[in-house]
Amino acid sequence: MKVPPKRNVATTLKLRRVAIDTYRENVAYLHRDCPIYRAEGFQALSKVEVSANGRRIVAVLNVVDDHNIVNPEGLGLSEQAFAQLRCNANDLVTIYHAEPPRSMDSVRRKIGGERLSPTEFQAITQDIVGNRYSKMEMAAFLVAAGQTGLDRDEVLYLTRAMTETGRRLDWHEPLVADKHCIGGIPGNRTSMLVVPIVAAHGMLIPKTSSRAITSPAGTADTMEILADVNLQPDAMHRVVRQQRGCLAWGGTANLAPVDDVLISVERPLGIDSQSQMVASILAKKLAAGSTHLLIDIPVGPTAKVRHMRAALQLRKLFEFVGDRLGLHLEVVITDGRQPVGRGIGPVLEARDVMQVLENHPEAPADLRQKALRLAGRVLEFDPDVRGGQGFAIARDILDSGRALAKMNALIDAQGRQHNQYPPGQLNYDIRADRDGVVTGVDNFLLARVARMAGAPMDKGAGVELLKKLADPVGKDEPLYRVHAEFPADFEFAARLNAERGSGYSIGDSEHVPQPYVEL
Repeated sequence: MKVPPKRNVATTLKLRRVAIDTYRENVAYLHRDCPIYRAEGFQALSKVEVSANGRRIVAVLNVVDDHNIVNPEGLGLSEQAFAQLRCNANDLVTIYHAEPPRSMDSVRRKIGGERLSPTEFQAITQDIVGNRYSKMEMAAFLVAAGQTGLDRDEVLYLTRAMTETGRRLDWHEPLVADKHCIGGIPGNRTSMLVVPIVAAHGMLIPKTSSRAITSPAGTADTMEILADVNLQPDAMHRVVRQQRGCLAWGGTANLAPVDDVLISVERPLGIDSQSQMVASILAKKLAAGSTHLLIDIPVGPTAKVRHMRAALQLRKLFEFVGDRLGLHLEVVITDGRQPVGRGIGPVLEARDVMQVLENHPEAPADLRQKALRLAGRVLEFDPDVRGGQGFAIARDILDSGRALAKMNALIDAQGRQHNQYPPGQLNYDIRADRDGVVTGVDNFLLARVARMAGAPMDKGAGVELLKKLADPVGKDEPLYRVHAEFPADFEFAARLNAERGSGYSIGDSEHVPQPYVEL
């Protein structure tokens, strides 16, 4: 007689909501004295399947000793897991050992350096977005993809798979423009200038942005100083239809949601592989309904991309994947020797943006110039704009005040921010150790100082640049000012400066590196 396969015996426990934000990971809490833990051998960090009322979730198990968290007869769920199960406190739930996701076999093959198929990438992304991977398993996938590498076809497969994990917007227009920078340059809030310029021209540019991953601020973090960025899909459609654009956080629109889950692992690990980056960017843009996309790749000694050869290789990868996804994609390579603008951190970057829009005499010239060049290239997607005319049109829109009026209209449509966020009141200056001119600025170190000071979580934290490349300085003259809101962050930032130095090089004018030429 054939014996049916053994199924773990279901065990029933009383549900408890544990008010802990586990940041995009389902976590279950079981007391060490629970008879189920002792009898069934549930181990800490193993995965369990929790079910009730026809719904089930997979969670990572934590074992606790405190009755105040969960008693021996109960099962606790973190905030995210509790919300997903859609049950009430004290409901009875059943718990099983969870089967490992089958797609982990593919991850192990990738760790071994093997090439994966479209079906395997689809299975991996579906398991991740279905919360069947722990953060350790996601980290294994990300490290494998980064270290063993993805060839260009695998990047295409991953992009398509990521796009299919969420909804896709359809604006029912033949030209939907967007612009994206790969990051690595502090400040650089050009999107907040490009969008109002392009929208004022009449082109559709629904800009959905992520929050900071490893930087002191993303576009969404900075725009949040001025307006609500957490727009639900219906609200975003309303704003875009009214204003021809928006500057919103993409997380609430459920666009390629697996990307947001992976970012939650990339952020603490500081992982930012190029293949994963290309897939992440293009999946979001495809899901957002973009038809025409401009990619900005800054190149510099302390940028993400440090050599022109690497920038050209990355451009080819973007163009290959974009072409096969049906995107009209153009790539520009820009100067990444130093931060763009004077502010690093949400409040300081928002101040730079508004000064440019207001044509303020103290507006940072480099931010204005770069934004106009990028906006000009986007405007040239318009078939009615001749090649080479975009810059002049963008400049006219900015100088005339139309871009400022459009930004204010966008802010009002999205919901004006009524909270006032001043720069952090705790501050200190980093000063030059000699006379000379600024010959080098370390983007990476300045970004770390700003993050240590509290950015982007603390809106007013960051770094205010007082000197840029080629500027003359005297000994003990301030190079930049660090702002923090809390004493602990103030101390962390100051300690980093004490250990790593200022991040500025001071020398003779002939040693100032030449800028990269935009292609």
